[in-house]
Amino acid sequence: MTTDSISIAAVLAGFQDLWSPRILTRVNDYDVRVAKVQGEFVWHSHADTDEFFLVLEGELRIGLREDGGEREVVLPRGSVFVVPRGVEHRPVSAEGASILMFEPTGTVNVGDRHEELPAHITATTGVATG
Repeated sequence: MTTDSISIAAVLAGFQDLWSPRILTRVNDYDVRVAKVQGEFVWHSHADTDEFFLVLEGELRIGLREDGGEREVVLPRGSVFVVPRGVEHRPVSAEGASILMFEPTGTVNVGDRHEELPAHITATTGVATG
């Protein structure tokens, strides 16, 4: 872990891959990750952890499948949302967005259960930066 400041803008400028989170740093046993997203991710869930989203740029929509059916949460720039553990969800961004997430170190981006992965999505625990 670095003891220097980290420029989120510089990290985001350093890659173009979509849906492939970069690990900025760690806080205790959690990764602080950033990702560029556009289009649709897969429906998935994380059995043992909540998932925190902060929208840095653009807009993110998160579809949720809960007991009462499906709903969608709209997150404009500067908004945060926590998907509770075990809730099936699917992030979507029609125009593209940059997001920051907190997840336990080693958490796979596609969760414990997910749909078949399309070619544009790779299962990963994040890519280390700098």
